[in-house]
Formats: sequence, C-alpha cells, structure tokens
Amino acid sequence: MRARHWPQDREVHHSPPFCMLASPTSSFTRPNRTHSPTTSFKAFSPCHTLQPSKPQLSRRDNFCSSAAKQTCQTVPSQQSAPSKDRITCTGYVAGPPEASPSYTNIDASTWNKAIMALFRRKMVVALAEDTEAQGYDAIIDLTRKLNSKYKHPKQTQEATKQILKSLFPGWLPGAFSAMFSRPVPQLACQLNAWVTALTCQWLMGPCKINDLELADGTIRSRQGVLVERCRYLEEAGCASICINSCKVPTQEFFQENMGLMLTMTPNYEDYSCQFSFGQAPLSQDQDDVFSIPCFQQCPSKKRHTSQQQCHGIEVERPGLS
Repeated sequence: MRARHWPQDREVHHSPPFCMLASPTSSFTRPNRTHSPTTSFKAFSPCHTLQPSKPQLSRRDNFCSSAAKQTCQTVPSQQSAPSKDRITCTGYVAGPPEASPSYTNIDASTWNKAIMALFRRKMVVALAEDTEAQGYDAIIDLTRKLNSKYKHPKQTQEATKQILKSLFPGWLPGAFSAMFSRPVPQLACQLNAWVTALTCQWLMGPCKINDLELADGTIRSRQGVLVERCRYLEEAGCASICINSCKVPTQEFFQENMGLMLTMTPNYEDYSCQFSFGQAPLSQDQDDVFSIPCFQQCPSKKRHTSQQQCHGIEVERPGLS
C-alpha cells in the first residue's frame, strides 16, 4: 500500500469533527494521514497481523484541540504474516517479548475510574454475582466468569452484547443511527472513532485515531483507531475471550444498534488491534483470527496443548445452523 500526500494547493472540504465541538475556540490543523489494513486479504497463518511501520507524513492540518491532540494523532500500520515458530506443539506463543507497560496513570484518572466502575456494575448485573478482586483485576475476573458460565460461545457473545447495550440510555443507539449513521455515515464513523479512543483507554490501553486506506486507494479520514497494545487481551491471556467477549459482540453491537459496520483486527503477535469503522467484517469462516490455536499462556484448564483451534472458538458458517 502507498502513502497518500495532500497537494499543497488542494482545497479540502469536510464536516467539523466532534473534537472541534468540545473546544470551539481552539485552532485546528489536520492530523497526519497514514493508512491502515483492509479486510480484503487472507493471512497464510492462524491470525491477521498489524505491524507498526515508519509513518510517511505530508503537510496536513491537525483537527485536534490542544486537549485532544493525544487522541487524534495517527499511527501507521501494515500487514505481515506472524512468525511460524510461534505455533508450537504446546500452543500459540502470543504477545511481544517486552514486559507489560504501566497503566498507573490511566487507572488514576477519575474519568477512567468512573467508566470502569460503571462497566463492572453492568457485568455484575449480567452475571448475578460479583468478585472480591478490585480495579482492573475485577474486570478480568468477571470476564472469565462470563466466559465459563455458558456452554456455547454464541451465548457468551450475546451476553456481552447485552452488557454493551446496557451502558447506554435505551434511546441513544437508535437515535444515533437515525441522526448520524444513515444520513452522514462518514461523520458517524469519525465520531465513533473519536469516542472510542477517548473513553476506552482504561480497558484497552493507549490508542490513537488513524485513517483507513481501502484496496482501491480510497482514503477514509479519521475512521480508524489503533490500539497499540491491548491490555484486555494481554491480561485475559485467552484468544476465545478476545473473540467472544470483545471482537464479535462489539462488531455486532455497532452494526445492529448503532447502524455502523465495524471490523476489529487483533494482532496476536504484538497485542495491537485495528478498529475500522464503516468497514464490513469478513465472515467468520473467512477470517483467520478464528483459526488461532490456544495461547500457550492461556490460564484455562480446557486449553489445547497443541496446534488445534482454540477450545473456546466456534466458527459460524453461512447457510449452516
């Protein structure tokens, strides 16, 4: 894929981004454009990957206010096949070799504490039980309880989707779909990318907005979010939790309730994840992340110590019930 540069004399018209509404008196310039992967590819190993590359920058304006600059910066990414030596007879060796980063500053934020507490309350209601763990450990413990509660992965996905719906007032998703997703889908995607990067760092760790470049060269400005190293995936240590309690229910929630397509592309080698708003996901039988073996470090007693597909992942195939 090639980087796109803006001509010096080109006049660009766009709808004002959501972050401008939050700080109308600030001066704005456009963020550096980079490109992100599309779903029009097949990796030749059990998972898609997104490896960081050096950004190719052009003269751009930055749409972000000073308060939102960290959120609106872009991070380039590219596709590459995972190392074959990660697939061993004892499972898939997931994650980077570097130690986990510190999340002390993120956890200390009053805003993040409030969102985490809300998320925990909704999980407790869904499970009808709580945990003695505190902070982020409680979220992971409740997630494991949720995944072990149901026999079929689809049940876990539906339960997670209900938790996501309960985080919003009942009228909001439908209203957003009617007012934004259908009449102005590009703006709707940009708003969701901005809100995701702003409100979900407590769950996933640092993330930044980026642009999407499709296979035909079309640029979708600020409609992607790159999670640099997913805290949720790393702490859970399980591919099926990633699929059943994050990727599938989140994609379905945005499509069914917010009126937007979303593709989430996790990278099990470095724990990054690309959110692509407005992009339809591959069917599960075509998406290689559903073929990932159990992580070698998975804490589940049910994990396969082999190269088999993760024990908690089941693929829905079109036309089959």
